[in-house]
Amino acid sequence: MDKRMARLGAALLVAVLTAGCAMNQEQGGALLGGAVGAAAGSTLGRGSGQVAAVVLGALLGSVAGANIGRHMDEQDRVRAAQVFETYPTGSPGRWRNPDTGDVYAVTPTRTYDTEQGPCREFRMRATVGGEADTVYGTACRKSDGTWQIVQ
Repeated sequence: MDKRMARLGAALLVAVLTAGCAMNQEQGGALLGGAVGAAAGSTLGRGSGQVAAVVLGALLGSVAGANIGRHMDEQDRVRAAQVFETYPTGSPGRWRNPDTGDVYAVTPTRTYDTEQGPCREFRMRATVGGEADTVYGTACRKSDGTWQIVQ
């Protein structure tokens, strides 16, 4: 999967995981995973083989996304926001969720200012249920102090 798709996946993941909407974390993760899996599958094969790869990618992505969404709890989301707010560029914030055993590492990779406030590009590595994945994205601090994913 190319870096652009990984960034889109990160943006959608954090948006789903931090949103206060009616959708639960597992449903949001399944939607995100399905979209990212379908996009990854679309880069494989030709003709009907490509269609099969998209369908398989969407199915596998949905399962993986639901797994991440189901496992990342409120404390994990708070810790990710703390990394955006306080960790220097290049320094990873790492933690292990004591209830799930899942492991996360969020590393700000670039920090810059905009008219609206500071933004941080980041890399998130997560091992959820024994499966490791890495996503990339950009988060910007809103005027109310919360962080919003913009890419």
